[in-house]
Amino acid sequence: MIDYKKARKFGTLELLAKQVVEGFITGLHQSPFHGFSVEFAEHRLYNSGESVKHLDWKLLARTDKLFIKRYEEETNLRCHIIIDASSSMMFPIDQPYNKFTFSVDAAAALIFLMRKQRDAFGLSLCSDQLDFYAPSKSSLTHQHFLLSNLEKELEKKKGDFKNQKTDIASMINSLASKIHKRSLVFIFSDFMAINNSEEFANSIKHLRHHLHEIVVFDVSHNNLENQLDLKNKYYNVVDVETGESIKMHPKEIKEKYIKERSLRINEIHDMLKHQKVDLVSADIESGFEQILLEYLLKRKKIN
Repeated sequence: MIDYKKARKFGTLELLAKQVVEGFITGLHQSPFHGFSVEFAEHRLYNSGESVKHLDWKLLARTDKLFIKRYEEETNLRCHIIIDASSSMMFPIDQPYNKFTFSVDAAAALIFLMRKQRDAFGLSLCSDQLDFYAPSKSSLTHQHFLLSNLEKELEKKKGDFKNQKTDIASMINSLASKIHKRSLVFIFSDFMAINNSEEFANSIKHLRHHLHEIVVFDVSHNNLENQLDLKNKYYNVVDVETGESIKMHPKEIKEKYIKERSLRINEIHDMLKHQKVDLVSADIESGFEQILLEYLLKRKKIN
């Protein structure tokens, strides 16, 4: 199995996405899900009477058959990926691989797979403002454009870490008005900055009002964040969104912390389930297979 944390050090995001998707497809063929469509085409047969404007003349010369090049208007599904780019997503800040890195890698793999499935894909990065937005398209040029901008955002985060909050409810409301056509929307967030669960619930309702299908990936480092699995020593705990810090020992807070965190996560999860939003707990130590499979399962259900 490929160690994607190491692999990403030696290649581009596009190369990593290609490796992830190819490994996933190989595994898919060997699993109970082998019935999914994983044979991809960029052409369809020419129908008599159609315009010859988009005929692939080179393919005609090689095969002596008439094929039409596929374009965006022939796409099967429109998808949009939203990534929370606030400072809390940079956890663990003392490790090269964090929640934001994981979300970017997962988004890149999704984009790569979406294009193979001839689906259109768009992307948004959000903090306390809309940092990046690109509408859904299905071209190879658009794939290169999005992956290039994800690479730039990764580099920016490495070189200029700053305390940055997010208003995810406000950002989702804004994007609900931008994503005009019915889409499959993926949201990557740790939901650390949700102070008002009602506002967040209303923003999800706004997306649902526009008939979008929604899949939420609750991104976390399960051992460190949910289980507080830390060494037996004192830590200087820093709030990455405000810069405030306090010195404490894990034993002093572990039981109460796990209880409170569980209550908070369950509150958000229950709200999403009530609104018929698909929810996936995404541990950054567990790879991307579940994320890609969720896309294919949702895609098959919609189509």
